[in-house]
Amino acid sequence: MLDLWGICSSFLHLLNHMPTEDSYFTSSRVGGKPGIIKELAVTLQGPEDDTLLFESRFESGNLQKATRVNTYEYELTLRTDLYTNKHTQWFYFRIQNTRKDVTYRFTIVNLLKPKSLYTIGMKPLMYSQLDASTHSIGWRREGNEIRYYRSNTDDGQQPFYCLTWTIQFPHDQDTCFFAHFYPYTYTDLQCFLLSVANSPVQSQFCKLRTLCRSLAGNIVYLLTITNPARTPQEAAAKKAVVLTARVHPGESNGSWIMKGFLDFILSNSPDAQLLRDIFIFKVVPMLNPDGVIVGNYRCSLAGRDLNRHYKTILKESFPCIWHTRNMIKRLLEEREVLLYCDFHGHSRKSNIFLYGCNNNDHKFWLHERVFPLMLSKNAPDKFSFHSCNFKVQKCKEGTGRVVMWRMGILNSYTMESTFGGSTLGNKRDTHFTPEDLKSLGYHVCDTLLDFCDPDRTKFMQCLAELKELLQQEIHKKFKELGQDMDLEGSWSDISLTDIESSTSGSDSSFSDGLPVHLLNTADELNQKKKMYKKKKRKPLQSRKQRNKQYQKSNLMQESKLTEDAPEGAGFASTLQKQPAFFKNSENTSSSMMKNEKPRLNEVLNGRDKGTSLGPSKMTTLILTKNKERMQREKPGFTGSCSPKRNTNPSQEPAPDTKPNWSRNRYPATKGGRTTAVVYPSLHIYTYP
Repeated sequence: MLDLWGICSSFLHLLNHMPTEDSYFTSSRVGGKPGIIKELAVTLQGPEDDTLLFESRFESGNLQKATRVNTYEYELTLRTDLYTNKHTQWFYFRIQNTRKDVTYRFTIVNLLKPKSLYTIGMKPLMYSQLDASTHSIGWRREGNEIRYYRSNTDDGQQPFYCLTWTIQFPHDQDTCFFAHFYPYTYTDLQCFLLSVANSPVQSQFCKLRTLCRSLAGNIVYLLTITNPARTPQEAAAKKAVVLTARVHPGESNGSWIMKGFLDFILSNSPDAQLLRDIFIFKVVPMLNPDGVIVGNYRCSLAGRDLNRHYKTILKESFPCIWHTRNMIKRLLEEREVLLYCDFHGHSRKSNIFLYGCNNNDHKFWLHERVFPLMLSKNAPDKFSFHSCNFKVQKCKEGTGRVVMWRMGILNSYTMESTFGGSTLGNKRDTHFTPEDLKSLGYHVCDTLLDFCDPDRTKFMQCLAELKELLQQEIHKKFKELGQDMDLEGSWSDISLTDIESSTSGSDSSFSDGLPVHLLNTADELNQKKKMYKKKKRKPLQSRKQRNKQYQKSNLMQESKLTEDAPEGAGFASTLQKQPAFFKNSENTSSSMMKNEKPRLNEVLNGRDKGTSLGPSKMTTLILTKNKERMQREKPGFTGSCSPKRNTNPSQEPAPDTKPNWSRNRYPATKGGRTTAVVYPSLHIYTYP
């Protein structure tokens, strides 16, 4: 594993975004505030002084105070999220001047969550620089006598909770780090994106752009990943997939899943190439870089949970969220967005699972549950379908998944990955590692192929299984209530919202609302918006006035066409002014009205009503033609569609257990690909 201390210390020397006199949040910006870190609060008295030296003033670090209460015992106080008085969960700090074979005790005294995975066996993470340099050992779970309990003291408003553990350091005079979970910093992301931008192959199908800048001036990156289309029709038929992560900066789990997804989708695997052929991926890998840099657990520098403000109109206060929602809104005007997923971490539940939204339209009944069920079959030792929840609570109306669902994305999810480990299959009773989480990124890709397979067998099989599971759940619910009911023929009319409990989410499920100084700003913007709409209304006209205006417009248009049209070219010029768009795969000659914007749901209206979430006829036609083209170009390629599965372990990690369903997929062989256009990539500044 990389020397994370080397990466963290070097961020102070980054040359981009040097602060100016009128800039704000300079200490929260990559590059930092000019000057060296202040001297330590404690100075060692000599080589025999065994006082531990603590430090967290580095990227993503969080520790406010360390108090020595005994020779080898320390009480630690975490810094709350900046500009708040709560959200103490994430910790990441350095310790120097260690002694070998001595038992130390550390107690974090100001945690705020009443429940934690530390009560059921989760251990803190430790990193030793000497072990890393001499034995190539990176982060590992360490600690004994781990306890999580309510403190006897509080601040008069909210109770505090304590986490305590003992540890023996492996070396004398070592430099060690402790963390709540495997850190993934903004610097790590920039280094990865720089490698993508410098790759002559990956930069052809992955465009890096600046979505916006955060409050501290850090870049929020947007990746567009797709293979260049051969025809406009093929480009129009591509559906979109939107993935985001790290809206909560202390949930580094999301970055590791995102890393696994990007590693695979940018690879030369046949599955990855096929996904890039049929989808356009819009990826925002780090939504809250400010919070990540300063070591916040949940909030941005606005002091608010961004995942409760996706409906915001305050562009300047919540730029990352406002621009992400606006990007998705524009994308929906161009094409169908098949799936939206925001990667998170969960501090109280094991395994990995999804939160979704119930659809009240019986035409799509249970369809939003198909993707999670398929994912559980592809990753049975990590992903728990029974932990998934699809209830939309009022306090979650401002979350990404609910806002995107109300914007029209049926498959809109929050992926929650535990800080602990798995209770399933071969991974049972083990802590998750970065490799485990990265494999989930691959399984997201694998499940997308299952979900969009033109052969709808798996889709219909999952729907039937979901109906059976739900019927059992309804019977169980009525039994708990002491009621008997014959559900034959009517059970599907029962509201799914009444069946499911809440999502048991975070301690900030209820939004803090806007800061006081922004309340008036929001009201003013809403008033201006209403005034603008009123001004745009045209005054009412009488029928006589409308007829007169209509006749005048027609005369002017006919006169202009007569004067401007070249002799003998009138019909051709008319065709050029009215481009044709395909309405479906069987009608390729119909055109739309002039100046009328084509919509993808009109372009792809040949969808089978029984399987409306499946691929459109246009997409199926593209895949069929692609298969025929490959058969023509490769004489040895037979007519039957062989299973699409790449067995190279270096390209896609194979899960420990695979589901017992057939793996019939798209054709795996690629042939005759034209040279892709080289897109200009964003220059990314990173560390020396």
